[in-house]
Amino acid sequence: MKKPIAYYEAIATLTGYVIGAGIFAIPYVVVRAGFWTGMSVIIGLGLVALLYHLMTGEIVLRSTKCHQLVGYAGKYLGKKGRFFMMVAMVIGIYGAMVAYTVGVSQSLSAMFGGSPWVWALIFYSVMAFLINGGIRVLEKSELWMEIFKFSAFIIILVILFSSKYFNAARFVGFTWDKLLLPYGVILFAFLGTSAIPEMRLEMKKCKLLTKRAIIIGSLIPLIVYALFTMAVVGTTGGAVTEVATIGLASLVGGFGFVLLHLFAILAMSSSFIGLGYAMKDTYRLDFRFSDLESWLLTMSVPVVLILLGITSFVKTLSIAGTFAGGIAGISIILMHMKARKRSERKPEYKINLNWIGYGALILLFSVGILYQLFLFL
Repeated sequence: MKKPIAYYEAIATLTGYVIGAGIFAIPYVVVRAGFWTGMSVIIGLGLVALLYHLMTGEIVLRSTKCHQLVGYAGKYLGKKGRFFMMVAMVIGIYGAMVAYTVGVSQSLSAMFGGSPWVWALIFYSVMAFLINGGIRVLEKSELWMEIFKFSAFIIILVILFSSKYFNAARFVGFTWDKLLLPYGVILFAFLGTSAIPEMRLEMKKCKLLTKRAIIIGSLIPLIVYALFTMAVVGTTGGAVTEVATIGLASLVGGFGFVLLHLFAILAMSSSFIGLGYAMKDTYRLDFRFSDLESWLLTMSVPVVLILLGITSFVKTLSIAGTFAGGIAGISIILMHMKARKRSERKPEYKINLNWIGYGALILLFSVGILYQLFLFL
């Protein structure tokens, strides 16, 4: 049966939210943890992300009104839940916007020369213009960006796997004591819960396809991350850079050089747009600010953070992923438990978990937060 265009736009929205700066930091942390240690974390957290994306979808579909995650947290968990979800979104989204600006400015500077600060200003201005648009701007920009992004990605994989530098003997290393080392970056790379409320808006005429769209939109990043990590580690080994494409570009040269940076720019741009729009919607739908006020609040905070000197790519992703992902993950679990008891409408699908499943997920997120706190001490 032919699927409506909104179905594909919704999948593009989710993959656009998810596949951003995180993909370019994953090879760096995987090499330092051990290849098979890192791959285990990629697969494990990818499946966990699929589960809590589906849980978020059920929460959204049980409500008669449209909110962003902060609004749903307030609805089901009260003022404290609303506060903690807002904290998670602020850390996660603003941290991501900073990381994307840093990453894109480095890629543009490597391609065209000039100061990364100038490119950061140009990039940020374009993103601000797009985020000021409505839901149709999000749908169309994400769909086309995802088409170009995945076309570039496939060509990049062919180039890297066929490169004279590629060596599968580099796929070594597994140690239990380093399982948490790549946790924050990889969890960040899978964060996409903010996309689910936007998907509901996009799929208002085909809600029965929501579950399938979430599953496909969650599994695509898992496959992409695994393949990209294999290609990068096999090509560069321990010489992988924090932003993987920077180091790779010097090896492949020519067409591959341009394509790698283009892929990086498209991936981070599409995710920046999606997350920026989610933050703007949070202020607009959940806090009742005007469109202009919501846009200004969304775009001003990352500028302040960058000016304060927060420009470390991997460290920003790790901190944002651990705290934002952990707080949001635990909140979504609690929201899911409450929503099942206080449903306003029959959802188009249900995710059945018992107390063991809920407890295991809460433990996973809690361990990550405690580990990151330990690193600060």
